[in-house]
Amino acid sequence: MTTPQDAPGGPADRPAERPVLEHTDLHHGKIWDLVSETVDLGDSQVVREFVDHPGAVAVIALDEDDRVLLLQQYRHPVRAELWEPPAGLRDVDGEPPHVTAARELGEEADLRADSWSLLAEFANSPGGSNEHILVYLARGLSEVPEADRFTREDEEAGMVPVWVPLDDAVEAVLAGRLRSPSAAVGVLAAAASRDRGWRTLRPVG
Repeated sequence: MTTPQDAPGGPADRPAERPVLEHTDLHHGKIWDLVSETVDLGDSQVVREFVDHPGAVAVIALDEDDRVLLLQQYRHPVRAELWEPPAGLRDVDGEPPHVTAARELGEEADLRADSWSLLAEFANSPGGSNEHILVYLARGLSEVPEADRFTREDEEAGMVPVWVPLDDAVEAVLAGRLRSPSAAVGVLAAAASRDRGWRTLRPVG
């Protein structure tokens, strides 16, 4: 067993490219693809199949009463209605992710925000997907005028919004009542940042 190493300042993930010897597209999907790659690890070669994903954003919208907005949405793969923050795919070429986040907040929740910060980021399922999610904190909220609102369709048309005190949302995550990864990461990160006087927030750029 490798001797554990000290990590001054705490552990930090780092990019670590390995040579890809072969790439095969196994399935081209509507939103993401399934690929297979043969990877050279130095002392061995391995084949990994994974979902090639465009990435996504999520928005923790926090109002003046310290409440977070969650939307109930049916997620077919897990056969459940999950409470999630507004979120969406990074599927517009060249669009900065914070602009995507603002667009999704408007489209899914009819809200605008005066203040945007990068709250957290995570790899959703690094063993099986390259999906990377950026979680933004949106404050200074106001409603999108009725005439400018987006017409929601399909599963988005049935989304149910609810405002939840941030501390209650934290308890729901810890109790296992909120299981969406973007909700869990976003809610816990927002509470932790708030308790640190918001000094952990990063600029969107």
